[in-house]
Amino acid sequence: MSKFWSPIVSRLTPYTPGEQPKLSRLIKLNTNENPYGPSPLALAAIAAEAGDSLRLYPDPEAELLKRALAEQNAAHGITSAHVFVGNGSDEVLAHAFQALLQHEEPILFPDISYSFYPTYCGLYEVAHRTVPLAADFSLRVDDYLGVAAGGIIFPNPNAPTGCLLPLAEVERLVAGQPDCVVIVDEAYVDFGGDSAIPLVTRYPNLLVVQTLSKSRSLAGLRVGFAIGHPDLITALERVKNSFNSYPLDRMAIAGATAAIKDQAHFDKTRRAVMASREHMVAGLAALGFEVLPSAANFVFARHPRHDAAKLAASLRGDGIIVRHFSSARITQFLRITVGTDEACQALLDALQLHLQALPADF
Repeated sequence: MSKFWSPIVSRLTPYTPGEQPKLSRLIKLNTNENPYGPSPLALAAIAAEAGDSLRLYPDPEAELLKRALAEQNAAHGITSAHVFVGNGSDEVLAHAFQALLQHEEPILFPDISYSFYPTYCGLYEVAHRTVPLAADFSLRVDDYLGVAAGGIIFPNPNAPTGCLLPLAEVERLVAGQPDCVVIVDEAYVDFGGDSAIPLVTRYPNLLVVQTLSKSRSLAGLRVGFAIGHPDLITALERVKNSFNSYPLDRMAIAGATAAIKDQAHFDKTRRAVMASREHMVAGLAALGFEVLPSAANFVFARHPRHDAAKLAASLRGDGIIVRHFSSARITQFLRITVGTDEACQALLDALQLHLQALPADF
């Protein structure tokens, strides 16, 4: 702590990202990165921008990318006026907290959810209330209806559980809270869920946020976007242009635009991840794990007789990194990213050995 800090700094609890260890021969299953590379068309587009044009500022509107996203969703009535883009979905969410969620009533989000939400509430001084998930970690829409709220935000599929709220239930929530913004954070929706984007033109209070980091394999490029009513998009643009009017660089715009247009690569890689996930779930179940139903590129699992932290430490000794959370309700769960079939099998083989060697904890 320093006397030069602004008062708010000491009150903040910063977000803790997944570890990025610098180990050789590592099987990295802790940060939900896609095990398959980006679209070759995206890589070519990025390379084409790495030239003399980098001396020029990028298009402040990122119009090429907005147009590509609008065209992808044109069947749902989406135009460029419905689209906002930013440096990863985290920046999009940050602007949304400022632009749409600072009201007198507290915002609502699940008690087990993306841990950046309370961080943003602290940074932007947004009052919030967490709503407990059910015992099976599902989100109960009725818990969000009939209560005053400054806004509602939740991931779908949820993070870190991977559980999916069906689209009909998402619509029931949005329709049931017409006087506040509902933000559906769809970072993982491409791995087994139905996006709420088709609902946007029917509900002016709905904002859908997605990222190219997961299903488009562009985590290193940092591109996210939101789709919502033009009034919501205008609010996001006003905040963005009061903070940083050139948020996406030339290579990000080019690479993201090409990735959006390469539907074949997108379909191929996401199907591969989903198939590997089912293999991993079956393998974990055979080892005695309880695995929550996942519509994401990760699974959330616990073993009834072995401590999750000890299992994570044992796996780390084998060069396999998974994520363990210390929050009370989920302290016995491991979040395991779906890797290649080879990486998933290495995980299962290592777990089998450790379960045989370690004494039971419960």
